[in-house]
Amino acid sequence: MAQPTLQRVQRLVARQFPQWASEELRPVPNQGWDNRSYRLGCDKVLRLPSAERYAPQVLKEQTWLPRLAPHLPVAIPEPLALGLPDGDYPWHWSVMRWIDGETAQTAPCDPVRLAHDLATFLGALHRIDAGAGPAAGRDNFHRGGDLSVYDAETRAVLDQHPAIHLPKARAIWDRALSSHWSGAPVWVHGDLAPGNLLLRQGRLVAVIDWGSSAVGDPACDLAPAFADLSTRARTALRQSLPLDDATWDRAKGWALWKALITRTDPTQADRAARTLRALRL
Repeated sequence: MAQPTLQRVQRLVARQFPQWASEELRPVPNQGWDNRSYRLGCDKVLRLPSAERYAPQVLKEQTWLPRLAPHLPVAIPEPLALGLPDGDYPWHWSVMRWIDGETAQTAPCDPVRLAHDLATFLGALHRIDAGAGPAAGRDNFHRGGDLSVYDAETRAVLDQHPAIHLPKARAIWDRALSSHWSGAPVWVHGDLAPGNLLLRQGRLVAVIDWGSSAVGDPACDLAPAFADLSTRARTALRQSLPLDDATWDRAKGWALWKALITRTDPTQADRAARTLRALRL
């Protein structure tokens, strides 16, 4: 597959959006995994899926982000145009409005205040009508769906991980699989990692990258709390959301699964280790 290099993206813009062809195009410094992103001028960003498995995310974001935005207390990406497949690139792609902010990976902030901001965001997200929203499935890695889809994978990895307390880890996993979301489906973002949280002056101002969003069980959106929040901040988040202990047990399962499958990835190993420490493994 022809990767979306700067030269190819320049040609895409020139052919499909000639009104923007004269604006400066430059790569975003910190690239995500699912997409290649380019700044266009001072107020736009292009997002192009990096592989076929991520391609369905484009139309989902184009459809749903404008419907979600009015109901949320922070900004989310605003689609400006839909790019089409052509000879230089085989899938749909997006032109979004650029949102200024520093990611939670690098921005200084009070973690407890961030936890309260996240709780406000999640509370609003859960109140949005989810009746017609996209179901969880392979396209979004089952975020919002049933965690048992990863049962065989998780147990196999556990058997190969002698460095953690296996009886404890298996107990966490078994508890996670022992319950299911019994409420009406709610919207989930699917990837509330620090790189998708934008801050200004220490406050959450935007949540980006909605490619893994769906409707279903909110537990998956709590999992990053074990990797990215301190104990105090995680407690603040838990106390600020009306979610039961079983939902938090499933969140621990999501966190454990992600830590186990990413622990050998040099870019994810530190985050995986933080998760395992938070789970006391």
